[in-house]
Amino acid sequence: MKAKFSVLIVCVIFTQAAMAQFHIGVKAGANVTKIQGISFQDEFRYGYHVGGFIQAGLGGGFSLEPEVLFSQYSTTLDSNYRHIYQNVFNNSQSHVKLSYLTIPILLDYKLLGPIHLQAGPQVGILINHDQNLLQNGASAFKNGDFSMVGGASINIAKIRVSGRYIVGLNNINDIDKQDKWKSQAFQFSIGLAL
Repeated sequence: MKAKFSVLIVCVIFTQAAMAQFHIGVKAGANVTKIQGISFQDEFRYGYHVGGFIQAGLGGGFSLEPEVLFSQYSTTLDSNYRHIYQNVFNNSQSHVKLSYLTIPILLDYKLLGPIHLQAGPQVGILINHDQNLLQNGASAFKNGDFSMVGGASINIAKIRVSGRYIVGLNNINDIDKQDKWKSQAFQFSIGLAL
């Protein structure tokens, strides 16, 4: 009987320790994005993101933080190149909105007090073309974007405030091989660990 009680106590302590290092949460915020390429204006535009995260402690100040976010990226066609893409883009519009399901998998390091550093890869899956912008279902952008993420987070109690820089590593142009398009973004978020 004593052995069963000891096993029960060890299980309760282990469960409590595991729960202290495991958090599920929600987050939302702003994306400040641009697509680099000669076809686009060299300017940042605003979008948004919303989703959730899981934070699992690894020990030694490190934790793993995978996220699933719906992210909207925006850009503007350069007026000098609008005529080139007349078969793909609607001539009356020059704004491009891309909706991605982004999945960053970040390594989080508790640096000092509430300050955490984060870095890791991100996969973006293009989930929705703006039907007002693309004609006849033509696909101008590849269906995926692979990026690297780096940033910092301030964790106070259950509140998470973060800022990140995201740089696309692959060419997302699916029209031709002459112009390479790569994404860039600054992402500012506020989250709540549940």
